[in-house]
Amino acid sequence: MAYALVRFLRFFADTFFARRYGHRAVVLETVAAVPGMVGGSLQHLRALRRMESDDGWIRTLLDEAENERMHLMTFLQIARPTRLERLLVVLVQGAFYNFFFVLYLISPRTAHRLVGYLEEEAVYSYTEYLAGVDNDTYANVPAPAIAIKYWQLAPDARLREVIIAVRADEAHHRDVNHQFADALSTG
Repeated sequence: MAYALVRFLRFFADTFFARRYGHRAVVLETVAAVPGMVGGSLQHLRALRRMESDDGWIRTLLDEAENERMHLMTFLQIARPTRLERLLVVLVQGAFYNFFFVLYLISPRTAHRLVGYLEEEAVYSYTEYLAGVDNDTYANVPAPAIAIKYWQLAPDARLREVIIAVRADEAHHRDVNHQFADALSTG
C-alpha cells in the first residue's frame, strides 16, 4: 500500500512539475518535513504515556523534520515558488499532515515504510536534477549562503554540491525510516 501510494504521488509530481526540479524541491520539501514532526510528536506522547525511553526515536525524527526544512530554505533561494505552487503547498501539506497523522496512529510501521519509499523517490529526483546540472540543462549556480553554512560546504560551492548534500540526507532518511519500520515489524 505504501509503495503504491508513493508511485501515485510520483506520477502527480512528474506531471505537475515536469523537469522544473527547483520548484519541485520547494513544494515537496514542505511536505517532506511533515513525517518527522508528526512521528516525533506521537513518539513523544507515547513515551510519556508509557513512562519509558524512546530509544532516540524522538530526536531522530525531529532532526529529520528540521533537516527537511533546511532543504526547503535552501531551494527557496534557488527557485522562487509561483502563487499556484504556494497554494499547492498549503493544500498538499494540510492534506498530507492529516493523512500521515491518522496513518501513524493506525500503523506507525506503515507510516515509516511510506516515508522510506518517499525518500527513495527524493533520492531518484535529486539524482535526475544532478544529471541535469551535469549536462547543463540547469545552471550550476552558486550555492546559497544558507546551504554553505548548514552543510559546511566550501565558500565557492555550487548547486551541484548542494544537490549532492541534499541527496545524501534523503538517502539517510530513507534508511532510517526503513529501519524504524523493520524495528516495528519485529517488535
